[in-house]
Amino acid sequence: MKVSKLAANLIGSEIIKIGNQVNDMKSQGAEIANLTIGDLNSNIYPIPDLLKEEIQKAYQNNLTNYPPANGLLSLRKAISKDIKNRWNLEYSENDILVAGGSRPLIYAVFKTIVDANDKVIYPVPSWNNNHYSYLTDAQKVEVETTKENNFLPTAADLKPHLKGAVLIALCSPLNPTGTMFTKKQLAEICELIIEENKSRGEGEKPLYIMYDQIYAMLAFGGAHFDPVSLYPELKDYTIYIDGASKCFAATGVRVGWSFGPSLIIDKMKALLGHIGAWAPKPEQEAVSVLLNHPEKVDEFVNHFKGEIAESLTVLHNGIQELKNKGFAVESIQPMGALYLTVELNYVGKTKPDGTVIKDSSDLVFYLIEEAGIALVPFSAFGNSRDMPWFRASAGGVSLDEIKNMLPRLELALKKLK
Repeated sequence: MKVSKLAANLIGSEIIKIGNQVNDMKSQGAEIANLTIGDLNSNIYPIPDLLKEEIQKAYQNNLTNYPPANGLLSLRKAISKDIKNRWNLEYSENDILVAGGSRPLIYAVFKTIVDANDKVIYPVPSWNNNHYSYLTDAQKVEVETTKENNFLPTAADLKPHLKGAVLIALCSPLNPTGTMFTKKQLAEICELIIEENKSRGEGEKPLYIMYDQIYAMLAFGGAHFDPVSLYPELKDYTIYIDGASKCFAATGVRVGWSFGPSLIIDKMKALLGHIGAWAPKPEQEAVSVLLNHPEKVDEFVNHFKGEIAESLTVLHNGIQELKNKGFAVESIQPMGALYLTVELNYVGKTKPDGTVIKDSSDLVFYLIEEAGIALVPFSAFGNSRDMPWFRASAGGVSLDEIKNMLPRLELALKKLK
């Protein structure tokens, strides 16, 4: 039987493949520290009490019919007020679009801006830009980043590729690395984009920035910076991706939002109206109430962020201790989000059964079986399978689980020759 060419050539998620094996083993009683998913264990990290109460209240009040296509006015007004107070960004409720998490919004940005064979630029590693480029038939330009720059793209990395590009996808704090742009790094990129757009003719499509700051409130390695705050003239060219999923430990609540120039937001609204990717009305109402209590927001985020930062720091210190013992490992000081960037330079080594670890995926499955530890290789984010770097997510495990897994990791690596 035949399917569409698009469906036939879709690549499944490597993260889901790893997660399926982890779940199978855990169902059989295996003890596994699951550091794969960019999710939160809701028993360890429950959503804010006020958010939970307001969701329940909204259902009791029968707010169960369709929400407006662009989101509840009360929520869009609350978002407008919050981003003004928090980031000093001026966007009216009409320049804000609400959807069922950030994924539909990212897809809508691509579909609104990118025509077939248009050039899209993004760094690797980065989350899902390769798949969204495929879904829009874009000409993708993957810019390889380096450890020296915390796996973030520099202006020098991006400059050779800007001519003819219509979209550049940036994220800070970055999924999968948990690293963040400094003011200087982002400013230099912004200056390049301003210069590029000034050089384009009246009939040319401009170069837009999709700026994913879904983890911005979970920045603990310094200040969060964004393009429009640094250069207000970029307001016509920058589309922000944000939401409640990460900062409120509310991944299953499914309330995300985007804001940007009216032209783009209105077209995204029309597109998503046909898809019906709306956030549920009770959850929208509850998030609007929470955002209108900034003291409650700050209280929750500061506590939650502190716990995540502690887990990531313990994991980072554990990797550094292994490095000091002579193991071929490295990690980058955590700066934000839920993630630690870890190097395990054991591709090509031989397992106890005599088989060779051919690539990073092989190492992942070895560690699952031998150490009860599940990581995601950077190959899931666009890098080569030979690259020995991995994402470790702290959101799904307790601090004790992290402490308990470190000796198992040491023992498993010691067995590789």
